[in-house]
Amino acid sequence: MHGPASPGWLLVALCAATGAYCLLRMRSSVEEQRRAAGGEALMGFGMAVMAVPAAVVAPPRWAWTAYLVVFAGAAVRALWTARRSTHHLHHLVGALAMVHMAAAMTASPGHHTHGGREGLAPLTGVLLLYFAGYVLWSGVRLVPVTAAAAAGGARTVGWGDRPELARVCRLSMALAMVAMLLTL
Repeated sequence: MHGPASPGWLLVALCAATGAYCLLRMRSSVEEQRRAAGGEALMGFGMAVMAVPAAVVAPPRWAWTAYLVVFAGAAVRALWTARRSTHHLHHLVGALAMVHMAAAMTASPGHHTHGGREGLAPLTGVLLLYFAGYVLWSGVRLVPVTAAAAAGGARTVGWGDRPELARVCRLSMALAMVAMLLTL
């Protein structure tokens, strides 16, 4: 990721922590939640690696090609699983955003311009709008879940089965995606 090192490292920490929590969610007793958490863990750790400041490590071109392959595979998997659950459409958009960012880095790893012209590429703009909207929508949905969970009583829920933490995980990854897309 290009830009100042401090925000880059904060983004790395946020994405890595989110990926780690998603790994913890994979221990859930609910199969669908385990599947979703696996895709989100891949996304979180992938975003953490991609967010490492370019001044520290400038990955070779083949690394970005590897990202293209991995996240294209994740997009195909998300498309396949979206037949059962529409939540996987969000995973599909996230994987396609990662493919887009990796393609931009493969095309011009030294500096970021889209197709040789300055400004925002149309696809980047659409992805920014989607993830900014998702952040707002997730934030609104998070408030009632927290209040309902507090009023819910003494029911014991494992770390992998807490819906409000899963939403916070998705919200933080969407925020990170906005930040990363802005640097393209």
